[in-house]
Amino acid sequence: MARDVHRNGWDSGRQPAPAGRVVLPGSLVGILGGGQLGRMMALEGRRMGYRFAVLDPTEDSPCGQVADIQVVAPYTDVDAARRLAEMADVITYEFENVDAGVASVLERTAYVPQGSRLLATTQHRLREKRALVAAGAPVAPFAPVGSLNDLRDALAVTGLPAVLKTCTGGYDGKGQWKITTPDDLEAVWAEASRAVGLPAAGAAAGAGAEAMDAPLMVEGFVPFVHELSAIVARSPRGQVRTFPVAENIHRDHILHLSVVPARIPQDIQRQAQAFAERIAVSLGGVGLLAVEMFLTADGRLFVNELAPRPHNSGHYTYDACATSQFEQHLRAVCNLPLGSVRLLTPVVMVNILGEHVAPVLRVLPQLPDNVKVHLYGKHEAKSKRKMGHLNVLADSVEEALDTIRALDIWLL
Repeated sequence: MARDVHRNGWDSGRQPAPAGRVVLPGSLVGILGGGQLGRMMALEGRRMGYRFAVLDPTEDSPCGQVADIQVVAPYTDVDAARRLAEMADVITYEFENVDAGVASVLERTAYVPQGSRLLATTQHRLREKRALVAAGAPVAPFAPVGSLNDLRDALAVTGLPAVLKTCTGGYDGKGQWKITTPDDLEAVWAEASRAVGLPAAGAAAGAGAEAMDAPLMVEGFVPFVHELSAIVARSPRGQVRTFPVAENIHRDHILHLSVVPARIPQDIQRQAQAFAERIAVSLGGVGLLAVEMFLTADGRLFVNELAPRPHNSGHYTYDACATSQFEQHLRAVCNLPLGSVRLLTPVVMVNILGEHVAPVLRVLPQLPDNVKVHLYGKHEAKSKRKMGHLNVLADSVEEALDTIRALDIWLL
């Protein structure tokens, strides 16, 4: 059952601003999603003079801890979302797994500058890939899959190795299966078909080459040497700013380090930023859009996926840029002038997972003065769960990496 947790006793019943209107400080920002991204957004927004209400199913969520009001309800609860909209001057979302249908309902009566279309696009990998192609972005070859026969046909297009993915759901490597040789095909299909509720038999009806509702898709594996991300902001007034490119290092499919400046040539960085801006404009994005890419040994970039929100790989901006990604997102959705994206110092962000919390707390009293600690207020430190991060500021990324090594918490 949904209920509202009020942190202050003020009356927030205001009419939503018309589309494109500037939403000034003092207004109430409604956030769909109460995780750490919303928490850092609210902390930055409080400094700017905004108030916050959040909808999240978990009581005392990370964002709820710092918001004025938390509506405790599932993301699919339309009535609860409408209550949030009634009190808010502008609605945003902090991660892309909130219900796009709810966002669509809200944008009919409330000011949701990001809209629901881009959210729905990024929630479905096949739709996302086709939108990237339409934007002129380079992507690996891909095809929809609804049966084992579809998969066999698709591999003739993508080649091997390839990656079979669920079209919806999945994060941090979940819902993905690598196919290296033809011998992998039967076992991978058996596991993937169970995951999406398809029959395992090869004669099952396929989704068809043009189907948009295919439960799976396959794409060619990109033999990358670097994983990169470029976070771009776009406002309703059409202003666009792109943060410095981050070089991302993953472990067990979870982001481990973001290194900025990325250790790649300047022309590649500029090309990655240009792709991000082209995609944001083509998709009509408002707010932040994180564009994740692969860089190959021969200098080619391939766009992998999108996230229409603040992003883990942009956490470095909180301490190392003139404007953080969280402030920039608020500036964009409130239609304020976008802030400078200038990098003030080299930085390495390292994620704190559940297994790292106790070691981090042990070394906290002895941390060097160039280490910034961000903990998310989550109550249970589960293994592989993102609990916080450190931003290590230094004269060079090599010096920052040496500082992380010296902490002896993460094996670099």
